[in-house]
Amino acid sequence: MFFHPMDFLIIIAFAVSLWAQFKVKGNFKKWSQVEAHSGKTGAEIARSILDDNGLHNIPVEPVRGTLTDHYDPVSKVVRLSEPVYYGDSIASVSVAAHEVGHAVQHKQSYGALALRHRMFPLVNLTSGVAPFLLLGGFLLDQFSLIGIGIVLFSFAVFFQLVTLPVEFNASSRAKQYLVTEGFIRNEEERGVNKVLNAAALTYVAAALISLLELLKFIMIFFQGEREE
Repeated sequence: MFFHPMDFLIIIAFAVSLWAQFKVKGNFKKWSQVEAHSGKTGAEIARSILDDNGLHNIPVEPVRGTLTDHYDPVSKVVRLSEPVYYGDSIASVSVAAHEVGHAVQHKQSYGALALRHRMFPLVNLTSGVAPFLLLGGFLLDQFSLIGIGIVLFSFAVFFQLVTLPVEFNASSRAKQYLVTEGFIRNEEERGVNKVLNAAALTYVAAALISLLELLKFIMIFFQGEREE
């Protein structure tokens, strides 16, 4: 495949993605060393917020690794990495509250999250097939295959775009919970923002890369169609 002008933008977006991942790890490490005044662990914060929102049936479980925190909508369980589960730092309570935000979204049938869940089986299929169709189309110079690949790839891109409001909303909920429940003080909000904003940037960068790749494929497709 030849080098396309759009590749410059993709490279820039990829660099932003690497920088965002660096910021996530850096901010998490920095604010993991700052204890929140409440003295509560991430697990305790998560349990408290879940109970306050009537989600007594949602368990909070530790999971190995770092930054492996997630909410499982199928099993309906909040899983926190061990540093977050057992930690009582600004980073720990921020991440814990964010993941609980997803659980509350699920309970309230938050629109973007509901759409994301409905799309997942389809995207799981199309994202696996699209690369082979695109590669085969370019190698065989078959623009019909490229066109189908573009359509399938667009589902994955749309899925990532839908993920953005889901993550931003979960972070917004996390900040609100932490402040209104008194788990953090005003001077600690800066740390919470640093941790959650850095994490959000990784999703933005990933979505941008995928969107630019899609636009590149579309431009190549129409250029090839005109040349035929």
